[in-house]
Amino acid sequence: MALDAFFKKPRNELEKGGRPPVVRAETEYEMSEKCPECGTETPLSLLWENLHVCRCGHCFRMNSRQRIRFLTDKDSFTELWGDMESVDLLNFPGYKNKLESIRAQAREKEAVICGEASVGGVPCALFVMEPYFMMGSMGTVVGEKITKLFEYAAEKRLPVIGCTVSGGARMQEGILSLMQMAKTSGAIKRHSDCGLLYITVITDPTTGGVTASFAMEGDVIIAEPGATIGFAGARLVEQTVRKKLPAGFQKAETTLEHGFIDMIVPRSEQRRIIGTLLAMHRAHA
Repeated sequence: MALDAFFKKPRNELEKGGRPPVVRAETEYEMSEKCPECGTETPLSLLWENLHVCRCGHCFRMNSRQRIRFLTDKDSFTELWGDMESVDLLNFPGYKNKLESIRAQAREKEAVICGEASVGGVPCALFVMEPYFMMGSMGTVVGEKITKLFEYAAEKRLPVIGCTVSGGARMQEGILSLMQMAKTSGAIKRHSDCGLLYITVITDPTTGGVTASFAMEGDVIIAEPGATIGFAGARLVEQTVRKKLPAGFQKAETTLEHGFIDMIVPRSEQRRIIGTLLAMHRAHA
């Protein structure tokens, strides 16, 4: 052996004669999310693989683009009116800056995405509300896009699927936002008069003016497990009636028990169930 080999710098742990370095699992370096129901910390990559559902069944919120990808047939979605966005019509203090900030954070122009797609091979019109854009609040543009979608679907003879999540009407737009309840309801009625199907998928939370209008006007109303569904918040109701509310008040399970929705469907089954409903409707149309 050459003499200089004794003075060579070791290139790795094995040449030093020690133990090889411990290689940590990739998930140890990942961001994780804690489940509010069971307390389990789950790496985000595992949540994405499981449609943002914890092993205990709790449904985490997912953004509108993710929901469109898992719900519709691959590469079938075409967005409509994607350039529409809200403006500060009433000069509400701070609203213009808030819109700019939210658009940058959510990477969306508005709180609802509309388009045409297929589910289970059946063409349909689709709107999906965005929880990370002012909690899906309904302003003039949200109401206008949903109205236009139902008018488009009536003209094209398409069923409509709507995925709702909302804190209600957008207070920064005042009475103009409340007017969207009547406008969307009128468009839904005209679509229904054409003999066309409307399916709603209610996700957590769906409250306020959205619950009082298009969220609860579907021919078939589906909810995700544990979704909050109501008009006024639980604390406000307690303060008004001065009584302690029962456990699970305003949850999807209680709402189903009292007949306000038709079924609770786990996220993993939604595409199959909706595809079946669309196929049944097409067969009898």
